[in-house]
Amino acid sequence: MTARVFNEMHADDAGVRSHYLPYARWLESTSAARIAEKRTEADALFHRAGITFAVAGAEGGTERLIPFDIVPRIIPVDEWAMLQRGLRQRVSALNAFIHDVYHGQDILRAGKIPADQVFCNGQYRPEMQGVDVPMDVYAHIAGIDLVRAGAGEYYVLEDNLRVPSGVSYMLENRKAMMRLFPELFARYPVAPVEHYPDLLLETLRSVAPAGVRDPTVVLLTAGAYNSAYFEHAFLAQQMGIELVEGQDLYVEDESIYMRTTQGPSRVDVIYRRIDDDFLDPLAFRPDSLLGVPGLLAAARAGRVAIANAVGTGVADDKSTYPYVPDMIRFYLGEEPILSNVPTWILRRPEDCAYVLAHLDELVVKEVHGAGGYGMLIGPRASREEIEQFRARIVADPSRYIAQPTLALSACPTFVESGLAPRHIDLRPFVLSGRDIVMVPGGLTRVALREGSLVVNSSQGGGTKDTWVLER
Repeated sequence: MTARVFNEMHADDAGVRSHYLPYARWLESTSAARIAEKRTEADALFHRAGITFAVAGAEGGTERLIPFDIVPRIIPVDEWAMLQRGLRQRVSALNAFIHDVYHGQDILRAGKIPADQVFCNGQYRPEMQGVDVPMDVYAHIAGIDLVRAGAGEYYVLEDNLRVPSGVSYMLENRKAMMRLFPELFARYPVAPVEHYPDLLLETLRSVAPAGVRDPTVVLLTAGAYNSAYFEHAFLAQQMGIELVEGQDLYVEDESIYMRTTQGPSRVDVIYRRIDDDFLDPLAFRPDSLLGVPGLLAAARAGRVAIANAVGTGVADDKSTYPYVPDMIRFYLGEEPILSNVPTWILRRPEDCAYVLAHLDELVVKEVHGAGGYGMLIGPRASREEIEQFRARIVADPSRYIAQPTLALSACPTFVESGLAPRHIDLRPFVLSGRDIVMVPGGLTRVALREGSLVVNSSQGGGTKDTWVLER
């Protein structure tokens, strides 16, 4: 990897890339006063919609408006076609791996992945061993994080297969941009994303238990205090399904029922936004008040489909990530279209020794970490922070992986000083059911602090609308 920063809008000769030219001309012809007015209007739109996220250490409460930047991230049609092929390939292999882990375990017997990588994984659920799920699909909704580095090569940074979030912000970003700048959409052939809720509902209905002709789908939330509750309520409303909490559901004769004012109503598919541990107090954490007692037994009996399936997390663990290219070759007989970031697995003594000797150059992550927490960015860390992290690694190397410090691509972004490049990533959302489908683009997250590589909304990052061109 090189330290070169790829600019999404400007080429190395400072010229504007061809797919950004109409936008650049519009920007030049638009007054600073109108831009400022539209930025203020965007903030008001997001305030009224209540689009918030929990931010660690936030003063004055735990909820904060997610900063929205009005400069779009634009992706040419041929570039998106390549990404789409790579995403379909990757998610197909991940679903094949999860099914194999809970059935024949062929990949373990072939020695492609160490058995203890699966069986000692905190997300492996032996309760799912031998259990069939509809269409052998486990990760119905996948959020695959992509970054660009070097001369603009795309890399998969991580696979989010348990309860990936952020799609509501993708949809609200587009709605806001169309309202604020309708003239831009007249100039640009931007592919639509607003049909995502329809695709999601169709995907969920397609994985209903066998024999169910008109399945009832619900969205299971942990409640209003969950950091992504806005998204839960938004998606349920957009799909026209019930938003339920654990107390709204019960199990009878290994079937799931919803309490309604008209009496019990059978539930066939649960889109759950609760982690495995809290789903069923009879099977997992007995102190959980969020789940449904007996839910796992109903799923094992084939009476209800859970999306994403219990046990899916075994494939999105950061210590499993380095093996995904081997999964693609093993299950599909193909070379990966999208590359992984080179990764050191610290449970390997030789990898650990190298990383400990180069901590100031690398990014080190906890294998179960999320949201940008539990990580060390070596080049940006103090000597004291590096030594503290070194002690943690030495105490338990298996908890960590390490990667080069990528120079993430940058996109022009409005900040206090004006328009300036800020690092970004991209999370496309891949839906797997009867077919593998996705809307063009995804959620672009942006690190608003100068030089920062942490784009996560939970740590103060912002978002942009993502435009995939149709031609």
